[in-house]
Amino acid sequence: MSCLATANTLFQRFSGRVRDDLPQYEYYKGNMPFREIMMRRIAVFLAVACCGAASAAGIESAPTQKIEDSMNERLQACVSCHGQQGRGIDKAYFPRLAGKPAGYLYNQLVAFRNGSRKYAPMNYLLAYLPDPYLQKMAEYFAAQDVPAPVSTSPALPESAQLLAMGDEIVHRGVGTKTVPACVSCHGADLGGRSPGIPGLLGLRADYISAQLGAWRYGTRTAIAPDCMQYVASSLTEPQVAAVSAWLAAQPVTPGVRPASAAGPVASRMHLPMACGSQP
Repeated sequence: MSCLATANTLFQRFSGRVRDDLPQYEYYKGNMPFREIMMRRIAVFLAVACCGAASAAGIESAPTQKIEDSMNERLQACVSCHGQQGRGIDKAYFPRLAGKPAGYLYNQLVAFRNGSRKYAPMNYLLAYLPDPYLQKMAEYFAAQDVPAPVSTSPALPESAQLLAMGDEIVHRGVGTKTVPACVSCHGADLGGRSPGIPGLLGLRADYISAQLGAWRYGTRTAIAPDCMQYVASSLTEPQVAAVSAWLAAQPVTPGVRPASAAGPVASRMHLPMACGSQP
């Protein structure tokens, strides 16, 4: 029986069970008998209740889809900004997370949660997550080895002079300001270094520029001694633009992973300055 049919049946069944013998209630606004008003209200209420019960029964009887309890499923909320498995998203400002060192990712998650790194959506999302869960999130993204999304938008043309300046800074630094080359900390392949130095590939130029600017002006900080604050504040605006443009133009090399903190390669990779993020 439909909900409307149920309402009509209930109306007919209960239409004689409400008193209407009180003169002051004989008519409502002078046109409709009180009993009819009450019967319609009761019928509507009971019909809604019946329909709600039927809907609930239908929901309960419908087969439920079991969702796997995994970090991949739990972190689907991150996909809209960071892409599946943290691979990044074309045409988006947000950074690629896949393959970055777990220690670096954990430090950033803690900084967002505690408010020392400010971006309102991340601050709110992480506000009540405990350290062990943040560690699991970091380990999940660090373990991903997935290709970057294929860009469907044409890259902005950069001048050869700007790219040459960026290449010079990335590989040789700025000697006049004792700014070390990016590769001396982030690795020859720019894949990062465990536990706390991130890879620099798969990032948009505007994101890189914004992060360098945040370090320059103190709105982004890291564990003291904050080596990136020194590096970024030593660069000029044109140098920041050049480094950002050159890094953004480089492809994500398949299989590139952060250099291990232990082993023969690590022993040859001494940092050019003290850095609190890399003990």
